[in-house]
Amino acid sequence: MKVTLDQDKCVASGQCVVAAADVFDQDDDGIAVLLDPAPPSDRADDVEQAAAVCPALAITVQD
Repeated sequence: MKVTLDQDKCVASGQCVVAAADVFDQDDDGIAVLLDPAPPSDRADDVEQAAAVCPALAITVQD
């Protein structure tokens, strides 16, 4: 799994952190930070949920 995050699209909602806190974090301005661009497969459901709930569609997940 490969995860990408477009920080320019991020609206600082924090939903990705709620869904997958070990893969995403937020900086001091609330902008998402990608901690693990290649998380293990057992995190796939959480990462896909993070992408699905992102209001800015800033997260892309590839298998």
